[in-house]
Amino acid sequence: MSPLLSKPRRSVRKPAPPETRTLDVAGRLMPLTIKQHELATRITLRIEPGGRALKMTIPSGLAEREVNAFLDRHQGWLLTKLAKFSTEVGLRDGSSILLRGISHRIQHTGSLRGLTEAVVVDGTAILRVSGMPEHLGRRIATFLKKEARSDLERLARFHSRSINAPINSIAMKDTRSRWGSCSSQGNLSFSWRIVMAPPSVIDYLAAHEVAHLKEMNHGPKFWALCNKLCPHMDEAKYWLKRHGSLLHAIDFD
Repeated sequence: MSPLLSKPRRSVRKPAPPETRTLDVAGRLMPLTIKQHELATRITLRIEPGGRALKMTIPSGLAEREVNAFLDRHQGWLLTKLAKFSTEVGLRDGSSILLRGISHRIQHTGSLRGLTEAVVVDGTAILRVSGMPEHLGRRIATFLKKEARSDLERLARFHSRSINAPINSIAMKDTRSRWGSCSSQGNLSFSWRIVMAPPSVIDYLAAHEVAHLKEMNHGPKFWALCNKLCPHMDEAKYWLKRHGSLLHAIDFD
């Protein structure tokens, strides 16, 4: 009887580490991350949420000249897509910021101390901000985080009670890849930037993550439950798809 011959082990080649470079798009310098993927059969290029960076996936071993040629061919596409971010206005006295879908004019009070507060004066929505001018963005971000926590904790716990699904914890984060998440332990997290969206969109995000407490997937049962919790789900999803990136584009630093 012939001895059993073991099959030779195939060597597994580690993927090359991502390459980072800066791409000049008509004078606009964009951070670009290029990642090789052994299963990729074509080049894909996407703009990261907020329009501040680019991510490219290429087949393993693709020649650099082909990468450069692809980027050259897609300069026009990048210009068109990045144009919607070119109107971004820095946060300063007199500029505007959204709060629950309503544009508020930023008013720096000039006082070193005081609360950041949203008020209406003669029919105009105003966000009053105190402190040093260089800390304006940071103070606005702190205010938005507090408002987001207030809204999302209330909405999430309301929806969780309606389906008898307890929440373990709720956290506010500044994630760019997703608006929220739910762990198997019942821990919910949300991007506080959602508080700039209309109330119906904030409610949808809360309902979406609470639905994951029952359905940890995006299958038909999940979407049916999400729609039950939030009947305006489709309109909210459309708003996020159309405007969500602009909320990520605001720089609070």
